[in-house]
Amino acid sequence: MRNPLEIPPTLATPPPPATPTRMALAGHPIHPMMVTFPVAYLLGGFATDIAFWWTRDPFWARASLWLIGAGALMGILASLIGMLEFLWVKEIRTHVSSWSHFLAAVMLLAIAAANWQLRIDDPVVALLPWGMFLSVITALAVGFAAWLGGDLVFEYRVGIGIEEDEEPSERLTDNEHDNIRN
Repeated sequence: MRNPLEIPPTLATPPPPATPTRMALAGHPIHPMMVTFPVAYLLGGFATDIAFWWTRDPFWARASLWLIGAGALMGILASLIGMLEFLWVKEIRTHVSSWSHFLAAVMLLAIAAANWQLRIDDPVVALLPWGMFLSVITALAVGFAAWLGGDLVFEYRVGIGIEEDEEPSERLTDNEHDNIRN
């Protein structure tokens, strides 16, 4: 029987080394900053589809059209940045989760673009049933792609390291970082 006060082996092992990011703005990785927009827009599109289904108010169908379009366009922008990171940093390509995240994101963007294209002519008519169906699939794909992306960051520490050629004087020490927070 295991001692309940003993630290589980998964918590006691040190994290893997961080994989550096090449696509950063002032030391902050761009791809994780960008993906929040398409996630919010596409899930917002699903929520406004439900609002239309419930109320039959055409406002919600038009809102869905705009949200899904913005989600598709921002998703394409975020995916370009993620793809450059994927291609430039070979350590990222060593993780199965990276390939899975890449494929899930491509599928997600294809579904979102098809959903947007379906609605462009008449958002009210296109919403039921196929627009709603595509929004449900999109929401599920967002969750799956986000889970894989989170796995890369939190399990494998992808995109959070500092470039090797950066001068140590440019980095904050842990104490300096803590002092800034306090």
